[in-house]
Amino acid sequence: MRIMIADDHAIIRDGLKRILSTVPDMQVAAEAVDGTDVVEQLRSTAVDVLLLDMSMPGKSGIALIQQIKASHPALPVLVLSMYRESQYAVQAIRAGAAGYLTKNAESDQLIGAIRKVARGGTVVSALVAEKLVKQLQQPASAFPHTFLTPREFQIFQMLVEGSSINEIAHSLSLSSKTVSTHKANILDKMEIPSTAGLVHYAIQHGLVVAGTDTC
Repeated sequence: MRIMIADDHAIIRDGLKRILSTVPDMQVAAEAVDGTDVVEQLRSTAVDVLLLDMSMPGKSGIALIQQIKASHPALPVLVLSMYRESQYAVQAIRAGAAGYLTKNAESDQLIGAIRKVARGGTVVSALVAEKLVKQLQQPASAFPHTFLTPREFQIFQMLVEGSSINEIAHSLSLSSKTVSTHKANILDKMEIPSTAGLVHYAIQHGLVVAGTDTC
């Protein structure tokens, strides 16, 4: 089984390679450090499963998943993220990911998840499955955040987790002006007047844990 690891942190890639090296029928066939690298590598390297970080520089995780599934619809994408299984997981699955694990998953859990998605299965927690069902049952108008684009949702999540405009711009390789424009669009679409209001909304809807630092 040929696997691509996409993560911008070398220490994470090295750790994953060590784990997978203990599995006789798994081989790390490629590595990527950002969204552009993933797309380029997939053009030249055939893989059976893509392990994808959600927060690499450049194109956002959600948008990248959509792009990958458009060009490689049969490729299972298993998200391995530092973000809690909140709305990020739901959006990843809706975008086409076959599974979502947080980076504190056990090695056996990761290996089992890779095998399952490679067979065509889906890997989500009970919490994510419940949220997916609830979203199908509720009209979209009940959730203002569902009107956000993938990039806007990514910036929304970073804002409510306490990142500043400049920090977001640096992380996503965008200008501060572009991030400010996205923030203004987010506030307008969600009809919320401030970042504090976004944090309150996120806590209410389970998109972030209470106690997030907004400074």
